[in-house]
Amino acid sequence: MRTAGDWFDQWARLSRSGRVRLWSLLAVCVVTVLAVLAWFTPMLSVSTVEVDGLVTVPEQQVRDKLEIPSGRSMLRIDTDAMAQRVVSIPKVRSARVQRVFPSKVKVTVVERTPVLFWDSPQGAHLMDADSVEFAIDEPPIGVPKLDTADPGAADPVTRAAVSVLSALPAALVVQVDEVVARSISNISLNLRDGRTVLWGGTNDAERKAAVVMPLLTRDGTVFDVSSPNLVTVK
Repeated sequence: MRTAGDWFDQWARLSRSGRVRLWSLLAVCVVTVLAVLAWFTPMLSVSTVEVDGLVTVPEQQVRDKLEIPSGRSMLRIDTDAMAQRVVSIPKVRSARVQRVFPSKVKVTVVERTPVLFWDSPQGAHLMDADSVEFAIDEPPIGVPKLDTADPGAADPVTRAAVSVLSALPAALVVQVDEVVARSISNISLNLRDGRTVLWGGTNDAERKAAVVMPLLTRDGTVFDVSSPNLVTVK
């Protein structure tokens, strides 16, 4: 029967390279066992879900879309698929799902923000800056109303109105009460103080944005920037 001293003598007789190979083999075995445990057992299962960025979307609705199986290892969850399911919620513009080891899933949501709305018998239709109609709901205070013949995401006149709003200086956006879009080249802005800005089409947006605020310092009720090189006030 071998004693501890026999084992020590055998280990001492091993070459340095032999000992390195043995330790390497042991390390590989340990890593393999740990990987198998982490992949196939609840050792690294999800225990916490953190959701950030919600304003109007219920948190439980986001959690339901994640569909995280009970006991599923963190290594086996599909974060891209989970994010896509969260984005399927109409009010969600984007979502990011991250693993935070050892056991947390973090979800960061960006909700859609309405830039205008239009009325219908069903209620107020909300549209964001991407021209996505995402809800029929009470419009937030300060969101302009759209007045056009056939409003909707597929309507080029509606999309032109959204484009105009996106080009406006922030100081003007907060003053707009109504966007009147008769065609893609005939868009005007009714301000909350009763004044009107004749914007025209989506062309020359940068130039129009540069001249409109100085123009609004003048006396008048109708401010025409549809031709930004020849603006007029009435």
